Amino acid sequence: MKKFITYNQSLEILNSINISNLSTQKIFVADTLNRILAQDIVAQENSPAFKTSGMDGYAIKHEDLQLGKIEIIDKNPAGTVVESSVSNGTTIKTFTGSLMPEGSDTLIPIENVTVEGEFIIITKEVPKNFAVRNVGENYQKNELLIPKGTLIDFAQIGVMASLNIVQVEVYVKPTIAIASTGSEILDVGELQTNDAQIRSSNHLTLEAIAKKNGANVLQMGVVKDDKESIISLLKQSLLKSDIVVTTGGVSVGDYDFVKDVIKDELECEVLFQGVLIKPGQHILFAKKGEKFIIGLPGFAYSSTVTFILYILPLLFKFKGSIESLNIVEAIIDENFGKKGNKTNFTACNVSFKDGSYHINFEGKKHGTSAILTNMLGNPGLLIQEESSNNLTKGDRVKVILL
Repeated sequence: MKKFITYNQSLEILNSINISNLSTQKIFVADTLNRILAQDIVAQENSPAFKTSGMDGYAIKHEDLQLGKIEIIDKNPAGTVVESSVSNGTTIKTFTGSLMPEGSDTLIPIENVTVEGEFIIITKEVPKNFAVRNVGENYQKNELLIPKGTLIDFAQIGVMASLNIVQVEVYVKPTIAIASTGSEILDVGELQTNDAQIRSSNHLTLEAIAKKNGANVLQMGVVKDDKESIISLLKQSLLKSDIVVTTGGVSVGDYDFVKDVIKDELECEVLFQGVLIKPGQHILFAKKGEKFIIGLPGFAYSSTVTFILYILPLLFKFKGSIESLNIVEAIIDENFGKKGNKTNFTACNVSFKDGSYHINFEGKKHGTSAILTNMLGNPGLLIQEESSNNLTKGDRVKVILL
């Protein structure tokens, strides 16, 4: 296995992963918000099934507009089927959502007529078929409306309700186990006993990203740099989850046990170890049966970026989702240099103006890969490929929207 592959090579490996036999469940449509659809939604009939009025007015034959005066013979409220039909010289008052009466081809709005006794006087003409909703305007029978793999939002729920779908099949949420490793790490609320100890935010940051993207999270907390503790952690996590994510312990230090446990003790298949990216080059991506263990770097910004780059696409696969990272083209509003020969991911501010995304680095701090505050505000990740040059104000760049 070659160490430190390129970012593109790591993406090829990630994209080649196929997750089969995903579990599904049927739930009520009202409970499907933010779930992933596990079946195609196909229209069983036309909507509307009959020509329907699009507003309040009078159903007429269009050729009768030349008469200027037309007799009202009936009313046609929504939800009823009027027995009368429109013939030359007659009209039926018709309301929004009502079926167009037999014999009519146009609806003239109330605002375009005056009523005199049992007659309407045309004050403004309309084109033929005006305000008539044609058969199949919403959708046509056998039309694929929502494909399998769609993330369900309000519109999908509304459409399924209009189809009278009571329950729908969705994919079961995948479970991700998350832990931070390091003897210097303190969990939230834990008392500091010496100045060398630091507060862990990684496990909670990554839990929030995972939950935001539709995963169940098994929070394993903070584990010390002890080989037996790490072995126990990973074995427990593998039993209860689809994906195991750790932060710390994958570099080249004397106490970086995670990588050795994954490779030697658990005998996992290492798909790659070390990628030419900044931040996060010491990532370890491994597989155990149908499950995955990913060791991320310990610095807060590094672990967050690598989780977004690698765990989210893997999560999308486990969800049965057609989602992907949201990469857009943007205009950079200041000069910005390229650091080293790796693919760089730099936190930036994203705005949308004059029809384009724009980025700048106002307020972003320079330093190590520990500066998580750079993710505050309205952040994105500027992508600078290995071969890219320094950027000049006005250049078009690629950005991952967060």
